[in-house]
Amino acid sequence: MARVVILDYGSGNLRSAERAVERAGADVEVTSDHRAAVEADGLVVPGVGAFAACMEGLLQAGGDKIIDERLAAERPVLGICVGMQVLFGEGVEHGVRADGCGRWPGTVERLQADVLPHMGWNTVRAPEDSVLFDGLDADARFYFVHSFAVREWKLDPADSIAPSKVTYADHGEPFVAAVENGALMATQFHPEKSGEAGARLLRNWLGAL
Repeated sequence: MARVVILDYGSGNLRSAERAVERAGADVEVTSDHRAAVEADGLVVPGVGAFAACMEGLLQAGGDKIIDERLAAERPVLGICVGMQVLFGEGVEHGVRADGCGRWPGTVERLQADVLPHMGWNTVRAPEDSVLFDGLDADARFYFVHSFAVREWKLDPADSIAPSKVTYADHGEPFVAAVENGALMATQFHPEKSGEAGARLLRNWLGAL
């Protein structure tokens, strides 16, 4: 059974993520302990709220260093919602610009849509060779709650640790809904709130650990 740590840095739906990953078949611990987070088979980085506040909490908990150490050892990391967003270069919310972890280039910014937040169920467009979405139909729906997203994928293949598989969704305009980039994967939606589709995605991730 895979050992997974849900990183506790003061943000995110920790208990719902814990329950969902346990149901998917993992031995799960919610902790901010550096060693446990680095040595686990898989690490989940959740996140809810403003980009700058989440990033501040992540830095205070040493989460950026944990992510870096894991990726240097090619140990899997899964970011969820704002836990995905902080992996990018920067976030801009209400005129406030904050640096992210910079694992991927790009800016998290407000979606150009008539209705915000983007809240509820939506389909995605995943690449055919996706690991996360393997076995899921094109009409599978996932649960989103956000007003900000990355609107354009900018990582040069030459700079990538592995070929990137980018999944998109639409709300007013296209945005990045998920990324698979070697050991680093992330979803803008909440798999732990996405019913059987989310459960299948988590099982797929665990199967790749």
